[in-house]
Amino acid sequence: MKGGKLFVFSAPSGSGKTTIVQYLLKQEELNLAFSVSATSREPRGDERHGEDYYFINLKDFKQHIKNGDFLEWEEVYRDNFYGTLKTEVERLWAMGKNVIFDIDVVGGLRIKKKFPNVTLAVFVKPPSIDELKIRLKKRKTEDDDKINMRIAKASVELATAPQFDYIIQNDDLTTALAEAKNLVSEFIAKPISEEEE
Repeated sequence: MKGGKLFVFSAPSGSGKTTIVQYLLKQEELNLAFSVSATSREPRGDERHGEDYYFINLKDFKQHIKNGDFLEWEEVYRDNFYGTLKTEVERLWAMGKNVIFDIDVVGGLRIKKKFPNVTLAVFVKPPSIDELKIRLKKRKTEDDDKINMRIAKASVELATAPQFDYIIQNDDLTTALAEAKNLVSEFIAKPISEEEE
């Protein structure tokens, strides 16, 4: 696999990483394309196959794992798998794009490990766990049990922040967006030497 640069944005749920990624995708000069993740879970709300996620049933997802079709995958919750299909990144690279990911910390670090020299891994940090809980409740997409599960997971995810290339503290969205854009622009401009590819 050979192509453009890879940009990984990871964070606990509710940190604002999706908002940042959507903003970056609108910056045409960055030439970014979004890597659509695969998941074994059912669609939520008006989510669409091929746009929000590739929805794959559990049996087929496990078969893709056996076949080695994923760049990275993880069982995020029991029987709830997420992953990045190799064909998705190859498709975007073939279009001459830099690829941006909005994925969990484990998947993000796996991509960084596989492509260390062409990947910029950014961790988006929420102001606090309390603020995270408020944001998740405001969404009104999940019950209290699910929110508590996400908060428990967030504490573990926050501990991985130092393993990323950069940490963006999302206290102020305007500042976080500008910081993200600068990081991505600088990384795109950085040449890759032959031996690093």
